[in-house]
Amino acid sequence: MSNNPDNSVKNNQTDGTNEKNKVSPDNVNTGDASFTNANLLQQQMLFAQMQQNQSKNDEINLGELWKAVWAGKLTIILISFVFAVASIYFALSKPNIYKASAILAPASNEGGAGGLSALAGQFGGLASMAGINLGGGKSDKTGLALEILKSRSFIEGFIIKHDLLVPIMAGDSWDMATDTLIINNELYDQANNKWVRKVTPPKKPEPSLWQAFVVFSNLLNVSQDKSTTMVTIELEYLSPAMAQQWLSWLIADVNEFMRGQDQKEAQDSINYLTEQLKIIQVSSMEAVFYQLIEEQTKNMMLTKVKAEYVLKTIDPAQVPEIKAKPNRALIVVLGTVLGGLLSVIFVLIRYFATKGSNNGSNK
Repeated sequence: MSNNPDNSVKNNQTDGTNEKNKVSPDNVNTGDASFTNANLLQQQMLFAQMQQNQSKNDEINLGELWKAVWAGKLTIILISFVFAVASIYFALSKPNIYKASAILAPASNEGGAGGLSALAGQFGGLASMAGINLGGGKSDKTGLALEILKSRSFIEGFIIKHDLLVPIMAGDSWDMATDTLIINNELYDQANNKWVRKVTPPKKPEPSLWQAFVVFSNLLNVSQDKSTTMVTIELEYLSPAMAQQWLSWLIADVNEFMRGQDQKEAQDSINYLTEQLKIIQVSSMEAVFYQLIEEQTKNMMLTKVKAEYVLKTIDPAQVPEIKAKPNRALIVVLGTVLGGLLSVIFVLIRYFATKGSNNGSNK
């Protein structure tokens, strides 16, 4: 077979061209890896630049803050001055409140405690069946008296007894020169002795005893030291003399209330035992009943002898000479500081809001 020289030359040229176009797999992999690394590096650089720009935008420039505050100094001074004047007016408008206090101790029950305790040990079950309290259980009369002192029924009765509804609900201030209580004419008409306060139904112009109880309870503070059992009673009011008088009345009334309860209980026990003696048939039981009657009679005698029946006064209530509140200097200082803080916040918000709007318009 004959060979064509032209075809041989063409085939050789084609094979050379194909060999030039062929790329080894190693060269391809190396190029892809370089391209990937370049992309990752570029992304990291862009991310770092974005974070840097964000941190620059978020960081607080103290110099810029001071510049903003200084630029708004007149606004800060004006707002602080307004708050200071308002605080002074508010502090001067608040009336003086005076606090009367008394220290009391639980009154001892020595006069018949021994006999009652002995009888309680012997005939406690029988007395309980008869509805008689011999006192052997060490009942805490002091705690009971303090709870009664704060109770709604006792305070409402106290207000009615001493006619305190008007001074509690309509008292406005105290005139130091004349030592008289000034009544708010918008609440109570002293000339006609009529309540004129404006209320919405179903409330009435005359305050209810419940409303008076709530107001009076906020004026009264009762506490007891558990370690010494000493009782402290405090009463706040516009008039120092009336605060002292009301506190003295409270102590006397709670003692009288407890005395009345024990007297009634002792008398009911005596009446019951006397009636039972008429129908009892066992002579030994008659002796027991006579002993019970004797002890209840002693208990009745103690209620009449002791003036301070449950709470004994250690330090009586005195007319306070120094007001307890308000602290006007503190009110003015806090009001001025509050005004200064609010004015600085207002100036900064206004500055950065204006700056943000300017930047947006420039873009």
